[in-house]
Amino acid sequence: MSDRAEWLDERLAAAGLRRTGEITCPHDRPWSTVHTAQTTGGPVWLKAPGPGTVFEVALYELLARVTPAWVLHPIAVDLDRGWVLLPDGGTTLAESDTDLVAALVAVLPEYGRLQRALAPHTGALLSFGVADMRPHVMPDRFDEAVASVTATTGDPLDEVRAMRPAYAQWCARLAASPVPASIDHNDLHPGNVFADGDHIRFYDWGDAVVAHPFASMLLPAAGVRRRLGVGPDDAAVRRIRDAYLEVWSDLAPHRELVAELELACWVGKVARTLVWDRALRMQGHDQAREFADAPRQHLTGLLARSWSDLAKSD
Repeated sequence: MSDRAEWLDERLAAAGLRRTGEITCPHDRPWSTVHTAQTTGGPVWLKAPGPGTVFEVALYELLARVTPAWVLHPIAVDLDRGWVLLPDGGTTLAESDTDLVAALVAVLPEYGRLQRALAPHTGALLSFGVADMRPHVMPDRFDEAVASVTATTGDPLDEVRAMRPAYAQWCARLAASPVPASIDHNDLHPGNVFADGDHIRFYDWGDAVVAHPFASMLLPAAGVRRRLGVGPDDAAVRRIRDAYLEVWSDLAPHRELVAELELACWVGKVARTLVWDRALRMQGHDQAREFADAPRQHLTGLLARSWSDLAKSD
């Protein structure tokens, strides 16, 4: 910890700040460790991603340059060590008492604009190590996910395996889409969105992948359904979906965009399976046991009744 403390204090001094409190570690997971401290400029957060998500450090630099209105701007980054020092983002959507659906109607179009701005930069994203989950590679990713979950759990996943031809067809349809590949946050829940009035910023990019952008809607839709106890065709789900799709309305008719969104979320369940699998490959970490079944749950989500079900049992 001493080397991180020394680096943090040096970077604060370079930014004209000074630490005023002890460094604590509120977040220690298989995929990242986060330290925080009070400073003369407010709380700061030092994130040290694990080996599988160290791309997040370089990603923050690109986000701050290309999409500055929608992200936290790093105080400092160390690409060699894989550390990023961030300012405090304020209150998250999860911590506010705002109506979730109304908030997402405002938030999701901003996220879509961020995705559109990043679409020309997919080459840079991939060069950082952001996982390639674009439609044309997803049939192979399907095979990887099935093999990994089977090896880990012993579950033969016969029903999932039988979906392989249909899954490949979904991917082919998405690969022909006029909607360009871009970043998929892949963990877009209210705790990763800072909403201060009209100022909306997105945080915690360690699960991000390069994919059909509409796959990002899987978690918001599932979250609304869970919060409200409603079905996949409920008006609240359609409301947040349509608010998001409006950003893309120049590319295809609304009906086609809706169909693509549903396909992208089906396909994206495999991406989430593999991201969870990667996160849990940190050996010897006690908290890995807590999430051990997450890859299997997400993969069996392909057997669920709706594109917005995260698991078969949902």
